[in-house]
Amino acid sequence: MSIPAQSASRETRRRSNVTFASRLVFEDIRHSYHGKETLFGISLAAEPGEVLCLLGPSGSGKTTLLRIAAGLEAQSHGRIVIDGRDVAGPKDFLPPEKRGVGLVFQDFALFPHMTVLENVRFGLTALSSREAVAEAGMALERVGLSHYAEKYPHALSGGEQQRVALARALAPRPGVLLMDEPFSGLDSRLKDAIRTDTLAILKESRATVIVVTHDAEEAMRMADRIALLRDGRLVQQGTPEELYRRPVNLFAAGFFSEINEFGGAVKAGMVATPLGSASASGIGEGRAVSVAVRLSDVDVGPAGGSAPARILSRRFLGVVEFVTLAVPGMEEPICARIRADRLPAGVDDVSISVAPEDILVFEKAS
Repeated sequence: MSIPAQSASRETRRRSNVTFASRLVFEDIRHSYHGKETLFGISLAAEPGEVLCLLGPSGSGKTTLLRIAAGLEAQSHGRIVIDGRDVAGPKDFLPPEKRGVGLVFQDFALFPHMTVLENVRFGLTALSSREAVAEAGMALERVGLSHYAEKYPHALSGGEQQRVALARALAPRPGVLLMDEPFSGLDSRLKDAIRTDTLAILKESRATVIVVTHDAEEAMRMADRIALLRDGRLVQQGTPEELYRRPVNLFAAGFFSEINEFGGAVKAGMVATPLGSASASGIGEGRAVSVAVRLSDVDVGPAGGSAPARILSRRFLGVVEFVTLAVPGMEEPICARIRADRLPAGVDDVSISVAPEDILVFEKAS
């Protein structure tokens, strides 16, 4: 009988043998495809033992950057450096199997005609047959699937297949593990549990991990650091908290949460918005700005407050309600996410407010 992925407790897994984590550096990486530039001088480092998430929308270049690190594609300019050694540059290009990296693909890429054990031992070509079987068995124990060693991939759930792919990538004990959207094909009900268990395995292995994802929440759940990409350029890098609390522009703010957007201009170091005034420190007098307020930062309360509003619609979403509000003097409505029991049923007239520190101000690009 198949055991659900989320039931594989850490107590039933063998703890990983320690991997010597590597430092991987992207140095001024450029890439073009059929004459069209796709990456524009990206410089970034994955530090030993950390989980670095490459985050961005489709077409941002994150998977291309991962494939360049793996040796599956070649950059047009720049270097890939692992532990101080050029593995891809003007004079060097090592194939994937010579780089000391492990790969977990979006579709897991398991061989359907091989058993689970045979899949995991596939890359252990430097070992004898007996040693490879033993090492593959230990890798399966680490992910809690040693009892599935003789089964074939089609007999496993998506979550179990993902863990087999992880075991195969970790079996050679790589210094760097590269994962391309590893959870995107999983059932959303199981994704959180599988992601949590995978992160525990990765931390035990102590490998340096680079994960590609388009999901900001997933990146924040997994990453020690996040590199946010857009249109082949690095927008911002830092810890999840840094990117969420101190986004560098409107794109970064909107990628991590739903936002209301306003326009404005700086006057005496401040900018006026429909939800109150905010500091525009560092932006020149009279300069046009973009203002963002997260939906979760809009406080909606009983009528009589400083900023009156009328509810246009409200949708119950379980823990929260999604509320659309009309504000005097504004053509576009304002949206908010509030606690589900915050307002009584049937209320139309309310007031709204936002703490000044929750109003994000960005200079408009020229």
